[in-house]
Amino acid sequence: MSHHQAGTFEGTGKLKLYYQSWYPEEKVKAILAIVHGLGAHSDRYDNLIKHFIPKQYAIYGFDLRGHGRSPGQRGYINGWSEFREDLRAFLELIKTQNPGKPIFLLGHSLGSVIVLDYALRYPQQPSTLQGVITLAPALGKVGVSKTRLLIGKLLSRIWPRFTLNTGLDLSGGSRDEKILAAYAQDSLRHTRGSARLATEFFATVDWVNAHASDWQLPLLILHGGADRVTLPEGGKIFYQRVSYSDKSRIEYPGAYHELQNDLNYQEVLADLENWLERHLPSKTALGGESINLEFPSS
Repeated sequence: MSHHQAGTFEGTGKLKLYYQSWYPEEKVKAILAIVHGLGAHSDRYDNLIKHFIPKQYAIYGFDLRGHGRSPGQRGYINGWSEFREDLRAFLELIKTQNPGKPIFLLGHSLGSVIVLDYALRYPQQPSTLQGVITLAPALGKVGVSKTRLLIGKLLSRIWPRFTLNTGLDLSGGSRDEKILAAYAQDSLRHTRGSARLATEFFATVDWVNAHASDWQLPLLILHGGADRVTLPEGGKIFYQRVSYSDKSRIEYPGAYHELQNDLNYQEVLADLENWLERHLPSKTALGGESINLEFPSS
């Protein structure tokens, strides 16, 4: 059993963004905060919620601007700082509602880039986060045609709100036919990407990759070996550039883009749980400091 709540919080520019949370019946030992991918929304993580609520984790998710139940033109941002500051406001909300609880930040696909950019831009706030998890990080080649990307680049300055269908292959999401059928029926899902979002996304990916060596938090990267939406090579290169010792990367042979909803999701969630448990603050740590046990890289 879990307690579900939904509401809004104020993002940058006073935009009212939709969020939801799920709480276990028992005492909460940690919070898992989720940032979804392009065209998705915070309802897409049922398997994760079912797995972690009984383990005494509270789960928080919000709909990015221009996504799901949040306002804004579908798939459009003025600048990447809107995503970054929205996430900062979201984490402040979680801290206010759960004082003193450890928070783990999980980003999926586009959400991974938002999460990595945030943690690198605000290294002075490490006490906020216990660790960062990225599922299928979009750090290298993505499954969008070169023509669409070129149009986005050309129009970003003169017509930034121009949107195209991203052309991302829905069947690349999961090997589970039931999941693909549910995605096709999902009225909150969209397939739009604006010219401005495209140029801001690639500029941010470049910046994140260039600053990988500055990374200072426990990091877990999970990727499907057969992901054709965000190719695994990009996350692998970023991982190699991170010099921080507490890092781990797991690649699942044959797995697709939506790892939390693919055929091997139970294996993925077991690996995630194992990593989270290793990174919970130690109850015996003096002065309330956390002790991070290194998780061997694969």
